[in-house]
Amino acid sequence: MRTRYYVLSLALLTFFILSCTEESPIKTEPNTKSDSSKQSPGIEIKLTDAPGDYKEVNIYLDQIQVLTVDSADSKWVDLTTNSGYYDLLKLQNGVDTTIVKDSLSKGTMITQLRMILADSNNVLVDTNYHSLFVPSGTQTGFKINLKDTVSADSLNITIDFDADSSIVEQGNGRYLLKPVLRIK
Repeated sequence: MRTRYYVLSLALLTFFILSCTEESPIKTEPNTKSDSSKQSPGIEIKLTDAPGDYKEVNIYLDQIQVLTVDSADSKWVDLTTNSGYYDLLKLQNGVDTTIVKDSLSKGTMITQLRMILADSNNVLVDTNYHSLFVPSGTQTGFKINLKDTVSADSLNITIDFDADSSIVEQGNGRYLLKPVLRIK
């Protein structure tokens, strides 16, 4: 049950990061190929956040991967990811940012999305930064189950990362990040 929760949370975070506007902390340019008639349909993942009670919630997004399935097998595919720090609280009230802009073959079925974070995540409470411990977020990442197929045009996913619900303060003053993610 917790694995599903983490997977959904991770996918939502990824989607949230990709859906930000021009005010986003990281900007990306679309992938281009020399022959536009052979260009594959695109996949775009955005990230956004629900309001929270913290001053900052900073995550370091390392990699977004998708599990693709075809008639022969399934495999994890690394997507071109805008790696870097994201203050989730800047991604609220309709603001989002693009975290992935890549291409996949038309008809590719995606059954899972995986968000991998680096170790250097933190939260600002009052005037103090506290490290966010991310269980398995740096090794296997957070997986979100989905069932989408890349169409002729593109596949657009937005991950809503609920920062307020994702942070757990422990009794010893330590903070955990257990992402609560929703796909929009």
